Amino acid sequence: MVKYLIPTALIGYFLLISVGLLALGFHWDNYNKPPDQPIAFPHNTHAGKLGLKCQYCHQYTEKSMQAGIPTVALCMECHKNAAVDRPEVRKLIKYWEDKQPIPWAKVHTFRKNANVRFSHKRHIKKGIDCETCHGKMEVVVKVRPARNFKMGFCVSCHRANAASTDCWTCHK
Repeated sequence: MVKYLIPTALIGYFLLISVGLLALGFHWDNYNKPPDQPIAFPHNTHAGKLGLKCQYCHQYTEKSMQAGIPTVALCMECHKNAAVDRPEVRKLIKYWEDKQPIPWAKVHTFRKNANVRFSHKRHIKKGIDCETCHGKMEVVVKVRPARNFKMGFCVSCHRANAASTDCWTCHK
């Protein structure tokens, strides 16, 4: 009976590791997958082709810790006349006519238990370009894959820009 115990334990261990690696791979592949959104918003058209500054739509970047999302009214400033025949703009117009906010799926968060304070306002006032962290996005994805957007990324940037690296600058 003992001679079967060791191979059985090894098989169990192998299965456990395999399932764990599959689950990790699934999570990793989906990390940068954009969440399903009610409107397919093309960042590359607005920030790229049209040259809109991030702060035009994300109006809280200079005033708040969060960048905020644009209101339907802000979108409609242009889309009362522009591209009104396109299906995604028709969806926007429907929210406007129904006097409903767009129920965007949240994309960017710090872990709930993280003791990190990040302020868009501080970075914008220092002239740090949004693409430094967000990159160029065709559609909204998480800021950076988990393997890169860690404390080391921020500390390296702080050092390169002669910003404070004191722990209390970013941590509660």
